[in-house]
Amino acid sequence: MSAAALIPVTNTALRLPYASTTGARRKTLVSIRNSLVIETTEEQDSAEVLQESVSRRLILLRHARSSWENRSLRDHDRPLSKSGRADAVKLSKKLEQLGWIPELILSSDAQRTRETLKIMQEQVRAFLDAEVHFISSFYSVAAMDGQTAEHLQQAICQYSRDEILTIMCMGHNKGWEEAASMFSGASIELKTCNAALLEATGSSWEEAFSLAGFGGWKLHGIVKPDTDI
Repeated sequence: MSAAALIPVTNTALRLPYASTTGARRKTLVSIRNSLVIETTEEQDSAEVLQESVSRRLILLRHARSSWENRSLRDHDRPLSKSGRADAVKLSKKLEQLGWIPELILSSDAQRTRETLKIMQEQVRAFLDAEVHFISSFYSVAAMDGQTAEHLQQAICQYSRDEILTIMCMGHNKGWEEAASMFSGASIELKTCNAALLEATGSSWEEAFSLAGFGGWKLHGIVKPDTDI
């Protein structure tokens, strides 16, 4: 226990207890003559800081269709095709209608994922409120057998905070549909600009992954640009 206090050498007239909202800090208001000082005492009480288990939603989105028109470009640098841009518009609006708006977005740094996200942000302003991180390893890990699900879990736990309840990860096949299948325990196909909607519960993202494990995430469905919600 540590204490920080400013108490003058005078008699105190009244002490009023005040409980903080976190439960981990207690403040005592001390009235001294006509002045008021705050005495702060740090306490750690595990019983008071227990967190509630809540629903945590994960969107696994494969980028929209890319263009092969310029064969001189590296695969990493290929932009979206005309149809891919149109699909990104449709998908963003469908996620908005469903209420699946991410607070944190983790994305491959490839041009086609960046462009997909940019279009979604232009169409649905709520996407602009999300914290965004571009992660270069999302591009390479998607090509590796059986590694994407664990890699996504590590990245989510690294960048998330407990108060964040919806996260979107944007990347590539084969890794993205493989990860969606491993998390849900179902055989999932993610074509371009398809999003798997997954849900688990936990007081933190670490706990949600621990409790659900592989196969324990609830699959709400696959959102596609050209199908009804």
